[in-house]
Amino acid sequence: MTNTLIVRDVKRSVSFYHDVLGAVVLSEGEPTLLRLGNIWLTINVGGGPTDDKPKIVATPPHDQNVLGLFLNLRVIDIKRCYELWTSRGAKFLTEPKVHVTELRCYMHDPDGYLIEVGQTTVTANPLDLYT
Repeated sequence: MTNTLIVRDVKRSVSFYHDVLGAVVLSEGEPTLLRLGNIWLTINVGGGPTDDKPKIVATPPHDQNVLGLFLNLRVIDIKRCYELWTSRGAKFLTEPKVHVTELRCYMHDPDGYLIEVGQTTVTANPLDLYT
């Protein structure tokens, strides 16, 4: 599955996903394709309707406090990711918090998309549930 994020500035968003989160740029331009762990992200600008979606307008989020979509990154060591990504410029809403089955925290990307970072605590290896 590829997730497409509609953004205001492709270069700014690609820089965030590459420089802060460590995504690999697979192809550049509009759109730009990245690989982040085991997911693919397409970063593109918005636009008006097309012949195959005649009433649909693609636009970035208008309000980062209204949730329509979020990315969920599952990691092995959330404290390490939190420290590394914070040192690279990520702005987390809180430090990682303990919940019943996981540790998790959230940040926004430059366009306001919410990114959840989580580490499962119910298995010996945090990624066992996803393999």
